[in-house]
Parts: sequence; C-alpha cells; structure tokens
Amino acid sequence: MSLVLNDDQLMFRDAAKRFASARAPVSQLRALRDANDAVGFSRSVWKEMAEMGWAGVLIPEEFGGVGFGHVGAGLIAEEIGRNLSATPFLSTAILGATALLKGGTTAHKEALLPAIASGESIIALASDERARHAPFSIATRATPTAGKFKLSGRKLHVLDGHVADRLIVVARTSGDVDSRDGITLFLVDPKAQGVTMTRFHGVDSRNAASVELHDVVVANEDILGGVDKGGALLDSVLDAGRAVLAAELQGICAESFERTLGYLRDRDQFGVKIGSFQALQHRAAHLFCEIEMLKSVVLRALQALDAQESGAAMLACLAKARASEIGRIATNEAVQMHGGIGMTDEFDIGFFMKRARAATETFGDAFYHTDRYAQMSGY
Repeated sequence: MSLVLNDDQLMFRDAAKRFASARAPVSQLRALRDANDAVGFSRSVWKEMAEMGWAGVLIPEEFGGVGFGHVGAGLIAEEIGRNLSATPFLSTAILGATALLKGGTTAHKEALLPAIASGESIIALASDERARHAPFSIATRATPTAGKFKLSGRKLHVLDGHVADRLIVVARTSGDVDSRDGITLFLVDPKAQGVTMTRFHGVDSRNAASVELHDVVVANEDILGGVDKGGALLDSVLDAGRAVLAAELQGICAESFERTLGYLRDRDQFGVKIGSFQALQHRAAHLFCEIEMLKSVVLRALQALDAQESGAAMLACLAKARASEIGRIATNEAVQMHGGIGMTDEFDIGFFMKRARAATETFGDAFYHTDRYAQMSGY
C-alpha cells in the first residue's frame, strides 16, 4: 500500500491546516486556560469544525457525515496537534462515533450519529479505572434487575465527560475484575440519577472528568454490541483512538521541530546564530529522520484501519508506541534548544511538551504498547 496521500486527502489536509491555524491556534488554548472556561473549548468553533466535516469524518453520509475515514481523521488530528486546538474531536468524532458505528443498533445510529456529525452532541467514553491505562481492568458492575441493569463504579480520565450529552460506560456483566471477557458497553445519560461528575484540568490544560456511578438504571436498549461481548468492541474503539492520537502526536512533533528550527536560525549567541553549532545540527538532523519515519508508521496504521486489515490493531499499537516515544524526544529537544525561555509560560513551546505528555499517557504509553505489540506478535 502506497504511503502517499492522494489529491483529495491533500486538499482535505490543506483545508484543515488553514482552518486550525486561523480559528483554533495555541493562543485560543491559552485564553481558555487563563479564563478557566467552564466548557474548555469553544462551542462555536466546534460547530464550524462540524461544518468543515471534522465531527463527521468517520460517519457515513447516510447519517450526516462525510465518511472520509481514519486517514482523514488523522489529517485533522495532525493539525490539531500542530495548533494544540482544544476540541472534543477525539472523544466524540473518534471514540464516540466508532463505538456507535461498530456496536450501535440502527436506532442508536439514526438518533445519535447525525447529532455528532452536526456538532450538536458530545459523547464521552468512560472506560479507564486506574491511574495508568488498563482497559480490561474493570470493577464497575452492571447488575441485571427487572429487565434492566444497575451500574455502580468509578471511572477516571473521562475525556470531555463534564460536557457530554451521552456517556459510553464500560462495565462488567460477568467474570473477574481483570478478565477481558464479560464486559459490556452501555449508553448512559450523564444527568441520570446516581451519576456524579467531577471535572478536572490536565497538565495540558485539557478537560476530563471522574465519574461516579451509584445504582444508575439503564435499559437493555442502551447496550452497545451485546451483553458480555464488549471486549472486541472496546478494542476497536481504543485502536481508532490510539491511531488518531498518534497522528496528533505526529503534528506536535512536527510543529515543535519547525518552531525550534526557526529559533536556531534566529538566536544569536557569542556573535553567531546557534543553528551554526554542529552539535545542535546533529540533534536536529536526528530528530528530522525520526519524525519522517513516524509519519509513515502513522499513515500505515490509519490506512489499515480503513481497509479493516487483520493486522490493523498491531499497526495502531506500533503507531501509538512510536508517536509516544518521538513525542517525548521532540518536545524535550525543543525545550532544551530554546534554553531558559523554553521553560517560561509566556513562550508557547512548553505547551507542546505538556500536551505530548498527556497524549502519551492516554490509552497507553510507549511501554504499554511495546509490551502489547510483543504479545500480539507472539513473543
């Protein structure tokens, strides 16, 4: 498969680049943070993004989307990474839409997908229960009662949970706490009795929430993918999120590198430009090569998801592992080469490091995915 974008994809990327830099740049994230904005992103800008096709990038046209696939989603995510755009793109357009597309009934899709594509509805995946990513370590219980289920448990790091119109809660309907089997996904109204939401700010100034569930009643019609059959569905949802997050990290790496190159060309020290120092040139050359290889890995993973290849999960795992590692290296180098000013809040480069750290930990860091890749490879 060719690792080259076609003409339609190039046009889509260029449109995303222009929009993100004009309407959702780093300065907007800074303003939202400084104002302690109650939402954490601009709803009007998200509506504009939806009109651009961002919210419906994975959603077929029959449900109001543009159906541009995971490669298209990756192109958007790259520009989000370059501009540190604050959006519910990952939580809603990727995780939420994937869960509904793969596990939802026709009624679910007809009711929720058009609202996602139009930017009217925010969806949040309530999955992780530990400080570090452990997708199948689920203690939240769903107990059958009178033809319904009652959910009780606690979820951590629910992206955009505090503004979600629907939660997708991963709960255990059978089996032990760490078993991959016996998991079920439920659609839950965050305003339902027994749901308590606590918002928190991440180090990257993004939004997440912890969710407490106490005997929350959900109907059988709210199940996605079938009872006890949520393991495979959760895997597919997370793999889409990981591949798109890898694309965002790729954008963070590329932008950090380009900003650092500009600084090396402009900064004078001892009467010369610091970009003339051979040691810095070597470090920049090495980083350039790593970022170029990362682009190929990420694109290949996104292509595999679109083609529904049998090895797509492994490639998504590889992309997230490499993006997490190169994200750490690229942002470290950027801050170090900027020197003392790189550590100050008034200079933007530190924002890229913070976002890279948060994105790395989301849905598994490099260590998690290196181990997971080895297990899937049979090592």
